[in-house]
Amino acid sequence: MEFRYDTQLLIEGENLDEDAINDYFVTHFKGDSLLAVGDESLIKIHYHTNEPWQVLEYCAGLGEIFDVVVEDMDRQARGLQG
Repeated sequence: MEFRYDTQLLIEGENLDEDAINDYFVTHFKGDSLLAVGDESLIKIHYHTNEPWQVLEYCAGLGEIFDVVVEDMDRQARGLQG
């Protein structure tokens, strides 16, 4: 498994731009399975990465983050709680 952590969260803010967020992820983070969808006030993020803390730090700079879930997919693949 190349990317270990399934990182999911919501960003609430003003003037959020899903295309700009998408572009930032692609150019600044290593990962896959990116989903950044929503509107100007709420964006849903889903991303597989080895550095979820970087994703959380960036997103927290865009607005209020909540419903944060970081699951260890390696543990899940081994039948353990993630």
